[in-house]
Amino acid sequence: MAGAVILAACASWSLITAAARDGRPEGVLLAVLAVTAGYAAGRIGGALLPVGAPCAVALAGGVLAVAVPHLAPGPRLTAPLGHAGATAALLALSAGAACCGAWAGGTPAVRAALRLLAAVIGVIAAVLGSVAGCVACAVVLLCSLAAGRVRRRGAGIAGLGLGAGLVTGLSWAVPGGFVPDGLAAALEGQLTSHRVRLWADALELLRQEPALGVGPGQFGASSPTAAGSPVPDGRPHSAVWQQAAEQGLVGVALLAAAFCWLLYALWRSPRPTPVVLTAGAALTGLAAIAVVGNALSFTAVPLGAGLLAGLATARPLAAESPARGADVRPQKGRLPR
Repeated sequence: MAGAVILAACASWSLITAAARDGRPEGVLLAVLAVTAGYAAGRIGGALLPVGAPCAVALAGGVLAVAVPHLAPGPRLTAPLGHAGATAALLALSAGAACCGAWAGGTPAVRAALRLLAAVIGVIAAVLGSVAGCVACAVVLLCSLAAGRVRRRGAGIAGLGLGAGLVTGLSWAVPGGFVPDGLAAALEGQLTSHRVRLWADALELLRQEPALGVGPGQFGASSPTAAGSPVPDGRPHSAVWQQAAEQGLVGVALLAAAFCWLLYALWRSPRPTPVVLTAGAALTGLAAIAVVGNALSFTAVPLGAGLLAGLATARPLAAESPARGADVRPQKGRLPR
């Protein structure tokens, strides 16, 4: 119910701000629909095929990243900011799905095969030239292996939320001038000065319109940096800054609420703790990539996020072989069966 209310609020607020500012809410509505559809499909697939469904998602994500040219980095996509964030996010989600399937596997051979698949996805990221994707896949795989030793998922979920919050806070501190000069120069070198200027424009737009923003899809027309870009795409290349500039502080709050809901749903999940923390690590990686890129602008990415969240919160019809975490949350005062 909480998730339905939050997603409905995200869609409704985009319509409200679009009506008030003559904006275009289609992109936001499509992303919300993709998350919703993916989550529903993930819940169904995770209930029926707790091993097969994550494996299928992992394979589909890897194939999509390789086969679809608009997701893979290349000469036409690298300037000025490129679509590499979408590729990295999709591959990280695919690696997370493979690792979730590994923890749900009933035999050591199945677990080893699915972890090998996750490693292969990381190699694919390296071959595609996606450094961020390779690093994200490696981090997800390592976090998944470490999750097997965690007995209390609450601390792990809190740590993931804290990590996402730190990345978000740093992205706000850079254009706000709250970062020391040396660190700011180093970050600007990694992020590119063009992206930092886009964020500074988004901050200025937020100051001018803190309540409603400039309207969905209106950043490109309102940002001097975006308008003067040699390859304009109308985005600040940050999900947080795009929400702030186009939908105001309420939009930022709704985006944060959606991520917190995902973490809460994982905390309440009846799945084993390693599955939950693996999915949480992949979704946190996606959040970090989305903070500094436009990954969520590609429909396949929010769809994949919804699928992974649904797989990790499904209640399998058949008993899973891995032992459950000790802190599976009771539902409505009853102990889970």
